[in-house]
Amino acid sequence: MIHFEQTGHIGLIRIDRPERMNCFDYPTLVELQRLVDMVRVNPVIRVVLFTGTGKAFSAGADLKERMTLTETEVRRNVVAIRDVFSSIAGLPQPTIAAVNGHALGGGFEWMLACDFRIIVKGALVGLTETSFGIIPGAGGTQRLPRLIGETRAKELIFTAKKIDAETAERYGIVSRVVSTVEELMEVCLAFADEMLQNGPVAIRQAKQAIDHGLDHTLAEGLKIETNAYEVVIPTEDRLEALQAFAEKRTAQFQGK
Repeated sequence: MIHFEQTGHIGLIRIDRPERMNCFDYPTLVELQRLVDMVRVNPVIRVVLFTGTGKAFSAGADLKERMTLTETEVRRNVVAIRDVFSSIAGLPQPTIAAVNGHALGGGFEWMLACDFRIIVKGALVGLTETSFGIIPGAGGTQRLPRLIGETRAKELIFTAKKIDAETAERYGIVSRVVSTVEELMEVCLAFADEMLQNGPVAIRQAKQAIDHGLDHTLAEGLKIETNAYEVVIPTEDRLEALQAFAEKRTAQFQGK
């Protein structure tokens, strides 16, 4: 259902249910949670990519499975998908959604849980839950308005409309549109490599400062930033960067 690959400091998690548009059934959610938990504690992985197989990134919840579930099991699935996306959002490493195709419902919420979203031309995205008599239950009502503003988020959620990749870029949902899936992976890997050139401890602390600071006042956020800065001061990476600057060479960061 899900494949994991590690190349150097990059971890790639790929959902492989193309016959079901990479929909999330319960076993898929359990396995995704396991892989996310594994990546979290892997000291070698510094950037994490998420993508799908085939024509869809993910079409969200597996509605064929939902038709067979009791209300208790539906609640179980909703908690599982919300929790795994929260785990993705909380990863200390930068995360990139390589949106290889349609991202609808829970698939849209999956990419919203990532730090960055790069999408292939021709893909449609949208929170379509209200057209099925439900609401986004995996973070969509919270992450989307924080990303693009209340009014536009309400428009997308209340109408359940699907928008194309170019509109998603114009709305600020994705940062880049590429022409092909092959180019998508090249661009995502190149972007990951840009981040890998920099201090991994610094990047993790910068991410934590940004993510936690957004939930506080500016004054409180500055304190969070100060605490994050304190973590990087005693690192070997900071001293290596200063030495490399003096010697006019590229710093060799070790994440220490």
